[in-house]
Order: sequence, then C-alpha cells, then structure tokens
Amino acid sequence: MVPHASVRPAAASPPDHPQPASPRDLFVSFTWLALQGFGGVLAIVQREMVEKKKWLTPDQFLEDWAVAQVMPGPNVINLALMIGDRYFGLRGAVAAVAGMLTVPLFVILALAVLYAHYAANPQVAAALRGMGAVSGGLIAATGIKLIPQLRKHPLGFATCLAFVALVFAAIALLKIPLGWVLLAVGGVACVWTWKKISP
Repeated sequence: MVPHASVRPAAASPPDHPQPASPRDLFVSFTWLALQGFGGVLAIVQREMVEKKKWLTPDQFLEDWAVAQVMPGPNVINLALMIGDRYFGLRGAVAAVAGMLTVPLFVILALAVLYAHYAANPQVAAALRGMGAVSGGLIAATGIKLIPQLRKHPLGFATCLAFVALVFAAIALLKIPLGWVLLAVGGVACVWTWKKISP
C-alpha cells in the first residue's frame, strides 16, 4: 500500500481550500489548539480549523466530528488523527496527536502539582467552578454554530432538530448513558439517512 504523501502528483491542481504545509505544521497547530483548550477544545478546534486556517469546510468538520464522537477514545484525539491522516497519512496522524498531547502533558503535570498544594483553598475551588461554566458556554456556542449545516442534511432540517432535542433530553434530563443514546438514536439516524441517500 502506497503512503498518502507519496502519491501526490508533482503538478497537482491547487486545493479548493488551504492545507497544512507539513506534519510539523500539524504538530504546531494542534499544540496551540491543545494549549487553548481549558475544559475542552471543541470550540477552539472549530474556530481554528474551520474559521481561521480553513483546513476543513463546515460540512467536513461536522462529518468528522460526528465520526470522532462515536469512535472509542477521546473525541478530539480521534479528530486530530483523522485530520492528520487526511493530509499526510500516518506521519500526519502521529504529528497531530503528538501536538495534542506532548506539551499539554507537561503543563498538566505542573498544574497537578500546584492543585495538590492549593486544592483546599476556597478561592481556587471557586475559580475552577468558574472555568467549568465558561467551558460549558464554549461547547454550547460551538453546537449552535454547527446547526446551520444541518439544513443540508438528507433528513431535513426539522428532523435533525428533532434528533438534537431527543439526544439532549435523553442525556441531560433522563440521565441515560451516552453510549446507549449513541447506539439507539445514532443508529436510527444512520440507518434512516442511509435509506434516504441510497439509490
């Protein structure tokens, strides 16, 4: 099997949107993403990959994120793997994941030492609760930004919104575990969409 990078023709037509220049570019970009992602990097990934760097279109991001969500393991790591592999094969996947993990690992270790020392401080506990609220707002804002892309979905906008409401109710209100919700609601959505687009 020929690696992804070796099959690129010398006189290839220009891409329809910007691409990372090298695996090093992926590493640096995902390191920067990870260092910004306090409480989760979903909002940061969407802003950097789609709005700033334009490595992904909104539709590509929505599709990739959906796959990353249902695969085992941390969803942002799954997304980094897919983006890295898309552009530079195995080298790109390794570079993207290394960027997500290497520098943040040392930052987390340092913060863990500080937290162990100051965890009993009420001001520290209050500050961490404040960060949690901000993180929730970032995730909600990203979800709202992705809603317009659902207008292009084969099931129709209204049906997609119904699925969104059903998943929210199942997880937030009924406290059903995420795995069961993905299996049941996600399975129905996948089969229904497949039937819609099949010839």
